[in-house]
Amino acid sequence: MTVLIENLTFDTIIGILEYERTAPQKVQIDCTINYSYAVNLFINYADVARMIEDTMKTEKFELIETALEVLGVTLKQHFPLIETLLLTIRKPDILPNCTVGVQKSFIF
Repeated sequence: MTVLIENLTFDTIIGILEYERTAPQKVQIDCTINYSYAVNLFINYADVARMIEDTMKTEKFELIETALEVLGVTLKQHFPLIETLLLTIRKPDILPNCTVGVQKSFIF
């Protein structure tokens, strides 16, 4: 089974530049989770989305690469059914002419 969360969008403190440490900016997160579904063994996508947003807002990461790594570990710890995970974090407003971000595939 695959759980899809696309364009999870919220404001948070993220970045290494001085103004990024004081003013929240928009991030967009995509998450694809594969797991073996069975009756009464499922992953609640609302819980996943909430955990991603809470983690990002609590940790106030400097690098989006670090945020990606921490999110991968955190999601696996809280949702042990996860077999593979694809995470993308984008900063759509940091550059005027494009969206930038990072992506990583996790295999557990």
